[in-house]
Order: sequence, then structure tokens, then C-alpha cells
Amino acid sequence: MFKDLDPILHSQLRLAVVSLLIGVKEAEFTFLREKTNATAGNLSVQIQKLKEAGYIDVEKKFKDNYPQTLCKLTPKGVNAFEEYVKNLQDYVGKGKIKK
Repeated sequence: MFKDLDPILHSQLRLAVVSLLIGVKEAEFTFLREKTNATAGNLSVQIQKLKEAGYIDVEKKFKDNYPQTLCKLTPKGVNAFEEYVKNLQDYVGKGKIKK
């Protein structure tokens, strides 16, 4: 039987953000925007959805008089990502023809 895929992570942009954050301690909003090639507005909305789900923490501060937004995965976000990848691998594995 196929397991449900997490609808929060099943969005392409949200999955891209979490995929980038899984390998780093934290990342600036501008880094995420450049790597995902998303608009600032769309990225802001998707980051807010990840934050509301408890998957990321967002810290807003100033650096040299400029606003800076830092994002980092929470333990809940790490677990959700790992579960998503595992479930996705099950989909791929069940689709293979056994010889």
C-alpha cells in the first residue's frame, strides 16, 4: 500500500526550501530565493506555510542596517523531510518490475 505524501512538503517550492535547509545550519532568505529562483513574494508565502507547520524557524533581524531573514529547520521539519523521502522511495520501489 502507498503511504500518503506530506502535503506541506509536496509543493515544489516548499520541498526545495527544505531540501536546501537540510544540509545547512541556517540560510538567509536571499540565498533561498537565488537557489530556488522564486519570487520574493512567493517564497515568503511558502516560508510562512513551513513555519506554521512547525517545520522551520524564522528569525528576522538587522545586519548593517538591512533587514535579514534567517531560516532553519526544526527537528519536526527534519523528521517530516526524512519521512517524505522514505515514502517517496517506497513509491519508486513499488513501481519497479521484479524479475
